[in-house]
Formats: sequence, C-alpha cells, structure tokens
Amino acid sequence: MAAPPILFLQDIRQGFGTTRLLDGASLAVAPGERLALVGRNGSGKSTLLKIAAGLIEPESGTRFLQPGATLRVLDQEPDLSGFADVMAYVEAGLGPADDAHRARYLLESLGLSGAEAPAALSGGEARRAALARALAPEPDILLLDEPTNHLDLPAIEWLEAELAASSAALVLISHDRRFLESLSRAMVWLDRGMTRRLEQGFGAFEAWRDQVLEEEERDAHKLARKIVREEHWLRYGVTARRKRNVRRLENLQTLRARRRERTTAPGRVSMAATEAGASGNLVIAADNISKSFGDRPIITGFSTRIMRGDRVGILGPNGAGKTTLLNMLIGTLAPDAGEVLLGAGIEMVGLDQRRAALDPAVTLAEALTEGRGDMVHVGGAPRHVLGYMKDFLFTPEQARTPLGALSGGERGRLMLARAFAKPSNLLVLDEPTNDLDLETLDLLQELIADYAGTVLLVSHDRDFLDRCVTSVIAFEEAGRWQEYAGGYSDMVAQRGHGVRARAAEKAAPASKREAAPPPAKPAPRKKGLGAVEQHELKTLPAKMEKLAVEIAALEKRIADPAFYARDTAGFAKAAGALGAAQAALQQAESRWLELEILREESGG
Repeated sequence: MAAPPILFLQDIRQGFGTTRLLDGASLAVAPGERLALVGRNGSGKSTLLKIAAGLIEPESGTRFLQPGATLRVLDQEPDLSGFADVMAYVEAGLGPADDAHRARYLLESLGLSGAEAPAALSGGEARRAALARALAPEPDILLLDEPTNHLDLPAIEWLEAELAASSAALVLISHDRRFLESLSRAMVWLDRGMTRRLEQGFGAFEAWRDQVLEEEERDAHKLARKIVREEHWLRYGVTARRKRNVRRLENLQTLRARRRERTTAPGRVSMAATEAGASGNLVIAADNISKSFGDRPIITGFSTRIMRGDRVGILGPNGAGKTTLLNMLIGTLAPDAGEVLLGAGIEMVGLDQRRAALDPAVTLAEALTEGRGDMVHVGGAPRHVLGYMKDFLFTPEQARTPLGALSGGERGRLMLARAFAKPSNLLVLDEPTNDLDLETLDLLQELIADYAGTVLLVSHDRDFLDRCVTSVIAFEEAGRWQEYAGGYSDMVAQRGHGVRARAAEKAAPASKREAAPPPAKPAPRKKGLGAVEQHELKTLPAKMEKLAVEIAALEKRIADPAFYARDTAGFAKAAGALGAAQAALQQAESRWLELEILREESGG
C-alpha cells in the first residue's frame, strides 16, 4: 500500500486579473518522492509551488500538510537584509535539532565562505545562499524552483549528488533536462491550468506529453466532424418527430458549447534564422593566444581552428574566463599575446546572457522593429511585427508592453527573435538557455542543428551541449584550455571527469580579493576530521553504491550484442557514461579511503 501524502493540494484555482492561471490543479507528495513539475513559461508552476509552500493563499482549493512535517522552499528572490553575514542567514533556517556544521559544509560546497556581507552579494551569490538555507535543515519536503540557475557545471553536478543522497521528498522546477533525468521519478505536467501526472521520470515525459496532445487533436477533429453532421441534419432532416428534433438541437448546442469551452493546446515557437551568404571555409584561427588579469592567467597558449559549419561549445566553472575566451575568438577583446584571425565574409549575430541590450522603457513591438514602423525584415522579406511576435508565443496585446514588464522567459524569447531576424553566418550565443522552457529549448536546438553557418556557444546545460555542438573547448586549470571532439558526454568519456571547480579564488571576484587582507596561515590540523570531512565520509558510501549500481546497469546494456547494431549512437553514449561512472567511482573510493585512514589515525 502506498504511503499517504505528506503534502496535498486539490482543486487549486488562482487567477491574476483576467488570466486564469490555475484552474483545478492538484499535487500530491509522498515521503521521499521525487517529483518534477513542468510546464510552459507563465503556466503557473512557480505560483503552484508557492501555494504548496503556504506563501500564497489560493482563491479556492485545499492544501494539506501532514502535522509535524518540515517543509523548505528555495526563495527566487531571497531577502538577506537584517543578517550580519551569509552564515547567520543560513543558520537562521535551522531548527533546534539540526546539525549546525551542515550550514558551513553547504556554503563551502557552493563557493561561499559564510563571512560575506549580504549587501555585497551578487544575485547569483544570494541564490546560492538561499539554496544552502533550504538544504541545511534536511527537511521532509524540499520545494526547489530552478535550483540550477546561477550555478556552474561543478555546482550543478554537486547539487545532483547532494539531492540524490537526501531522504527528503523533492518537488523540482527546472529546464535542465539532465538534472531532471537524474533526479525525477514522477512528473506533474501543468498545462492550461490543470495538472496531469505521470508515474515515470523525465526520460519518459516528452513522448507521453506528445501522445496526450495528439489524442486531444484527434478528439477535437472528431468533435468538429460530429458538429458538421448535426448541422447537416438540422438543415435538411427536420421534417417530423418534433421531440427528437428538439433533443438533437439541444445536443448540437451542447457540442458547440463544448467546443467553445475547450481550451486550445499551447502554441509552439516557430523559429528560423535569417542566414547571410556563406563565410569563408576558415572562420576563426587562434594561434597561441594568452590573456591575464593582473597576475592571474585566464587563457594561456591556446590555439584552435574553427571552420564553417562547426558548432563549438565553451564550458568551464564560473570565473574561469569563458566569456573572455569567447570575446577574444570573435575579435572584440585583444589577446595579450598570440593572434586571432577572422575569416572573410563573416556576418555575426550575438545573444548576450545578461539581456543588456534591452531598454526596459521600449515596447515589445519597437524592440523588434527598432522603432521603424510595424514591419520586421526576416530572411530578406518584410513581415508584420504582430505575425512575427506570434512565432515566439507573444500575443498581439503584448505589442505595446514595455520590456521592463516582461518575465525572464519572455525576455529570453525576445532576444532570440531579435537575433534570428538579422542575417548572419556566425551565431554567438552566451548562455542562450537561461529562462527558456523545454519546448522553446527543443526548437532552439533544432534551429542550431539546421543552421548552415557557424555557432559559438557558452552554456552550463549538459544536455543542450550534447544535442548542439560538434566540439567543446573546456577549462582545465591555471588558464589552460583544451578542445575535445563531440559534446559534453564525449568530453567526459575522453578525460574521465566533468567540469571541476577552480582550485582557488572561487568565492570572490578579483576586485574583492584585492581589497581583502592577506589570508592567515592555516591552523595546524586538529585531531579528528572537520565537519565537512565528517559529512563527506558519511555520504560517500551511498554515492559509491549508487555508482556501482549505475555501472552494473551500463555494463549489462553494453553486453547486449545487438545493442551496437541497433543504436550505434546510443552505444557510444552508454560507453562514455560507463567510463565516466567508473572514473567517478574510483575517485570516490580513493577519497573514502583517504578520509577513513585520517579518521583511524586520529582515533575518531
């Protein structure tokens, strides 16, 4: 018998103005369950999560939380005012029985020391502090809204492992496919105000969603045909049997009412990049380029050749210099040493991750037409701005909306619309996946795959990189960068590990480091393990067991003699995943042995 839910929402209804956001939505969370909540940008996912957390009172519906159950929610806009430092903010979320050492372990894992002043934090650092506060108490239920936002790849992979080892029930909202595939065991799809549930993880969701929408289309087609038949009978068959005639007339009106009331399926983004003439065969040639800021090397002796049609991903931890390298490759930043040559006939269009080019006072239509009338030139042909807006899921009513009133996802779609309207043969995309929903990501991936020109892409999204790029340039250490053929998973298979955090200078930008006093000499090691090491020693066995199970499953798949012939790409992906899992297990075992020896030596 299934355990009763510890959190239950039923028939939740909530609207804003004339928009009905939630219209009978439900959510049930059992102990230890792993739920992913998915849906279009603006469908009401965050609102439903806030209602589940008790932060918003719905217009109608029932919310039940099991008495005594502890619940924590990740704040999208955390308020750290009133706290002396980040550590005080995180510790304020702990209960009397919670482990105070866990707060320091989480902050250090997320690249913070705890001594930072709240007023000096960037938006990303404040989100990391909020994540540490949500995770620190080890609650019964964790509600996480886009927890990977502002995290780099090392932090995302650390968070995956941390949540996988947690006993808390999870409800996740995320656009990161790999993150959802790793953690979800059931799906809740919020679509047109209603929720549907699938008792499988994200890997099965998209095929199931498409099947549901196809069935809806078939039902709508059958309903339309039935209405046509009834209208035909009404016009030509009303001759007798008045009572039956009245019933059939009532039936027709009922059918028409059903059709009017039926909410249409969500639209799809229609994207097509305007391509310029072909560039030369050689697009970018970088020869032994280097760049330093002060005494810190960012790029050291890097060389590459990027040819027409290449799709190159640039990845590394935050602060490694990804955007610096990108700007050097496209010629907007000069190297300290070495040379960058750009090929002939290049027409470049870029997408800025900070959306810096958007003036909040300008309207949506003006941003697309650049203030020149009501036409947008796409592919050399004029299009009315309202029609082009619809391709990117904007309504005609939003034409006069100032950009400052748009959501993050809407601003992301606008930047894509502006970029794809311009002729280009080199696309430069710096974190293009920020705030985009899964459907828009699918279509962006299709666009990049079909694009005839060259693509330079900076991203922390592993699945997006695997689907889009032909090679990756990855940060190694101390300003060294290395190019690998294939996507992210191919890189992991080749070098045996993913992207690791920088060994030094993780917590503060250069300006803060220069102003800070010189670090004190490290204190001699105390007897016994520190709090972080104790926690690591405690959690490593579960991590090793999980990796062993994963390795056994992958070895069983690869052992199937028909697997390679049936799915060559799948076989290569499974082989790469096996190599990465074996390397991770070896690393975990070595670390566990090291910590166990330290524990025994100290008599702990």
